[in-house]
Amino acid sequence: MASGVYLLEKALTNCYLIVDDDGIVLIDGGLPRHWPLLTEAVRRVGATPDDIDAVILTHAHFDHVGMCDRLIREHRVVSHVHPKDHSLARHPYRYAHESPRVRYPFRYPAALPVLVRMTAAGALAVKGVDARPSIEPGVRLDMPGGLVPVFSPGHTLGHCGFHRAKDDILFAGDALVTIDPYTTRRGPCIVAGAATADSTAALASLEQFIDTEARLVLTGHGAPYRGGIRSAVERARIAGPA
Repeated sequence: MASGVYLLEKALTNCYLIVDDDGIVLIDGGLPRHWPLLTEAVRRVGATPDDIDAVILTHAHFDHVGMCDRLIREHRVVSHVHPKDHSLARHPYRYAHESPRVRYPFRYPAALPVLVRMTAAGALAVKGVDARPSIEPGVRLDMPGGLVPVFSPGHTLGHCGFHRAKDDILFAGDALVTIDPYTTRRGPCIVAGAATADSTAALASLEQFIDTEARLVLTGHGAPYRGGIRSAVERARIAGPA
């Protein structure tokens, strides 16, 4: 994606490995079946999972903490999250959502294959994790990567994006995606109400992303958006909630 930034994609779900001069961090823990991708990625840079300094969570839904328990148990790699998502990390299926989930497969049958792929990637077998509630918006993280949290609640109560100024990158998590797993709509948008706590707040939070002036937007679901964050936010606002 950029110098030292590697995309790990499985079942239309993304996490990112950052390899910096001072260490290695993983942004989001993906699904359990991301594990082979992670081990291969670290092997290619001459490392092992033991060399990962931390997992930094944009939020704590099940599809973003799938490898965290294994990383803690087998490699002592600690996960970090915003305090408002601390409880969610322990119980990643107990998340607020403003619309009934059951109706989406009927309204958007094209999304069924995506949900099946996520299930095959371990979406129903994710264990909670006791992540450290250490992420403070606006304060550069004291760990590799040069990342500054950008508070963006709405998808979850404690959602944060991460800005890497030296590369002009915004890791947007699920506050802004380029494919919605619940509807399969493509292009910058927020995730459907089936997995978003408050769509109004989610759209409002995108204003914080604009302030980063990021050139490259890397999302939790879908392809990178290279048109800049202002364009991405404008398109997401036009798309609206689903």
